[in-house]
Amino acid sequence: MKYRLLAGVSALVTAAALSACSSGGDTADEAGGATKVDVWLMRDSVSAAFQEEFTKGFEAAHPDIDVRIQIQEWDGIGQKITAALASNDAPDVIEAGNTQVAQFAESGGLLDLSDKRDELNGDDWLKGLAEPGAYDGKQYGIPYYAANRVVIYRKDLFEKAGVDPAAITTREQWIAATTKLNKGGTQGIYLPGQLWYALAGFIWDEGGDFAVESGGRWKGALDTPEAQRGMAFYAQLQALGKGPKDSDEDDPPQAEVMAQGQVAQVISTPGGAKVVAENNPGLKDKLGFFPIPGKTAGTPGAVFTGGSDLVVPAAAGHPEAALTFIKELTGDAWQRKLAVAMSYVPNRTTLASAVAADPGAAAMAVGAANGHATPNTPGWAAVEAENPIKDYMTAVLTGGDAAKEAAKASEDITRAMNAGS
Repeated sequence: MKYRLLAGVSALVTAAALSACSSGGDTADEAGGATKVDVWLMRDSVSAAFQEEFTKGFEAAHPDIDVRIQIQEWDGIGQKITAALASNDAPDVIEAGNTQVAQFAESGGLLDLSDKRDELNGDDWLKGLAEPGAYDGKQYGIPYYAANRVVIYRKDLFEKAGVDPAAITTREQWIAATTKLNKGGTQGIYLPGQLWYALAGFIWDEGGDFAVESGGRWKGALDTPEAQRGMAFYAQLQALGKGPKDSDEDDPPQAEVMAQGQVAQVISTPGGAKVVAENNPGLKDKLGFFPIPGKTAGTPGAVFTGGSDLVVPAAAGHPEAALTFIKELTGDAWQRKLAVAMSYVPNRTTLASAVAADPGAAAMAVGAANGHATPNTPGWAAVEAENPIKDYMTAVLTGGDAAKEAAKASEDITRAMNAGS
C-alpha cells in the first residue's frame, strides 16, 4: 500500500506541529476559552457508558480542555485516516489498529512521540502494541488496549475425560489432553485449517516469523526450519478434531460449531464464549478459559496481539492537549477501568491484575505478556489482502509437500511485501 504521496508536504507539517508542541503552542478556541480536542475512537473500543464516564472525569480534571469524541467504523478506516492525515483538518487524536500504524507513519503524517515514552511508562508497555506502534526507530503509536486469543474449553467434557485444565502448561501436555478428549462423538479441539493467527503463535514459539528484513528488503520466511516446526505442531493439533482444512474460523463460525455441543476446545478471543452461550444457553456456565500453552511451563504460548494504539496527526491543531488526553486514557486509573468495563488487556504488563476477576480477560493477560505482532512494515497489508498463508496451511494439511509449499508461500509473501518498493 502506498502512502508516499504525503511525503512532500509532511516535513513542513511535522515541523509546524513539533514547534507548536515544544513551545506550549495550544491556544484556546476563540469562541470559548477551553481548547477543543477532536478524537476519533473506533466502534466498540469503548462502551457509551465508559465514554461518558471518561469524558466527564477528564474534563473535571482538565477544565481548560473540551473533549469531542467521534466514533468511527472499522470498514474503510484506513482510507479515511490517510485522507485526514493529508488534510489541514485532521483530528487531534486517532485510534488506529496496532498493525496499521506503520502505514500511517511512513507517510510522514504522524507526530513522533518517542520523547514521551518515559512519562507514559513505556518500559512496561505490551510489546505486541508498542513494537508495531514504532516505525523506523521512532515511536508514533501509544499502546491503548490489547486483546488476544486464549483456549475456550468445556468444563464438563474436561471433567468427564479426567483432564485438569490447570495441569496444561506446555504444548506437549496440551496435545496429550486433547488426544484424551478426542474420543467418541467429542472433538478434542475444533481448529479450522486456516486460523493463521494461531499458526503465528506456534511459529513465534519456535523462533521463526512470517517474514524477515535484510538490507532494507523483506523476504518471506515460512520456509525456515523454525516456521516449518510451527506448522507441524499446528497440523498435529488440528488433526485432533474435525475442523475443515480449507477455511478459517468464520466459515462456519467456530463459536456456532462449539455451541452444537460436541467440541471440547476452540482457540478464540474470550468474547467467543458469549457467542457460544447465545447459541446454546445451556453451555453458559460450562465454559472456561486458559492461556494458549507454550513449549515450556514457565512461558505462555506466543500470541498475536490485536488491539489499538493512539496516534497524533502531525497536522493536529492542539498537540499538547492531545497528549494530555492520551496520558489520561492510557494512565493507570483509566486503563484499569477500561479493562474491567470492556474485558480488555491493559496496555502495560504491570496492570494485568486489573482483570483478575474476569476469567477470560485474566487468561488473555497471561498470554499478552508473550504477545507479538506481524512484520512491522507497510508492505504487510498487501500480504494480508492476498493472504498466501491460508493457502499454504490448507496445502500442507491436505497432504502437500510441506517444504515445497512453504517455499512457494514464502515467495508469494516476498513478492507482496516488496510490490510497492
